[in-house]
Amino acid sequence: MVREAGSGGLHDKLSAPQIREPDVTADRPRIHFVTGRLAEHSLRQVLERLAPRAGFDFTVQVMPITVAALMTTPWIAKRLQVPAGTTRIQIPGACRGSLDAFADVTILPVERGPDDLRALDEFFGQKSRDLTGYGRHDIEIIAEINHAPRLARADLLAEARRLAADGADRIDVGCDPGERWAGVGDAVRMLVAEGFRVSIDSFDAAEVAAATKAGADLVLSVNSSNVAAAADWGCEVVVVPDVPATMEGFDATLEALARVGVPHRLDPVLEPIGFGFAESLGRYLDVRRRHPTAEMMMGIGNLTELTDVDSAGINVLLIGFCQEVGIRSVLTTEVIHWARSSVRECSLARALAWHAVTNRTLPKHVEPRLVTLRAGKPQAHGSEALDRLAAAIRDPNFRIFAEGGEIHVVGAGLHLASADPFALFDRLGAAGRDDVDPSHAFYLGYEMAKAVTALTLGKDYRQDQALTWGHLSRPEIGHGPSRAAARAAETSSRRDGDAAPPEPAPA
Repeated sequence: MVREAGSGGLHDKLSAPQIREPDVTADRPRIHFVTGRLAEHSLRQVLERLAPRAGFDFTVQVMPITVAALMTTPWIAKRLQVPAGTTRIQIPGACRGSLDAFADVTILPVERGPDDLRALDEFFGQKSRDLTGYGRHDIEIIAEINHAPRLARADLLAEARRLAADGADRIDVGCDPGERWAGVGDAVRMLVAEGFRVSIDSFDAAEVAAATKAGADLVLSVNSSNVAAAADWGCEVVVVPDVPATMEGFDATLEALARVGVPHRLDPVLEPIGFGFAESLGRYLDVRRRHPTAEMMMGIGNLTELTDVDSAGINVLLIGFCQEVGIRSVLTTEVIHWARSSVRECSLARALAWHAVTNRTLPKHVEPRLVTLRAGKPQAHGSEALDRLAAAIRDPNFRIFAEGGEIHVVGAGLHLASADPFALFDRLGAAGRDDVDPSHAFYLGYEMAKAVTALTLGKDYRQDQALTWGHLSRPEIGHGPSRAAARAAETSSRRDGDAAPPEPAPA
């Protein structure tokens, strides 16, 4: 279900007396919270804990609607009942409509709270850490376009734009070994003209010369095979060993560049798991000890591209290593399908790593966009609360929940639960619900598929809301109400004169 400033449970008022509002202290602000039936219990629990710490008193008004986020500001304004002594009013953050709708009913300030109940603590300044200035970073992301000679000019430019939009600071033009690219100068010139900072990835001295003449200002890479030409390129280079495992040729190349004054970065080369990964990390530490002020680079694609695992965790780990060691540039690629979001992950990871290392704080509960697979802590209402909800529903609509390893379908006097959505659909028919038209059946199937995915991955499922996938999340695909939902809304409107929007699942 939709979450808002007060969502996540069903208050016991369906079977118990109304909870008394807390005593009011004259010298403290008194905030009147507006919510829906399903949210009330969880909102009260949070406010009873939060209010004493944040220094305010509160009252809660429960509107005649299950999901608070479906309310609109004009609808709330017509039903608002503000207790005496109130100093301001808070409505759920997800409610649509202008706050000007309250101008004719109250002179008190009205504000939107957070969309999610779990953000109320932070909303009221109860932060667990100071995130002021979050987003700073000092690691450069170099994004390589592999096999650039094989791409049409328009495709090369489009890929560069995509990588830059995801956070790349420099576009690395990756050449094909053993085959000199005659068009490298034109390609680099085009990218530079479009405003990109460009590096050239080649050991071919002639290829590099054409690229640097066209505007590339970093060469990946230099060892004993091409160091003699480096002085003619007039730009910074990346130094790598001839043999990474032994660091053979590394010091000699470095000395040759120092003699002719060529600026450089040091890269001992990261090795894949099973081919000296641990030792290669040790080489970065050793190079840093021997060259404490030198610029360094790490090619992290050697791990993300060559390991059967989603790339986000690897990128965060390696960038954290780089931040601690002082490696200020990383080279990444997006070739293999599980690493297709590496640049964006690196962009988020460098801010997280900078924050953790600079502030000496754990990188936890800071950057939710990097948690993709199990993003969104599942909410749980419990079977008893869902039973009470079923008893309270008067409209023909369904509410869908995913908790306790099962999908729950709740309607008027109906609460069905099963891990098998096909079994649930059969049981709906057996329960006499023969009013499910084709469009609604499609809708139920869509929502149940999302619910099964959420249960499988331990994610939070909220009806009519997109599943959360961190930075990979997409907006929910909207749907129109079914004929039954439209009929229910029309009936309610005739009865009440100004009905609330239809509840989430059309009947």
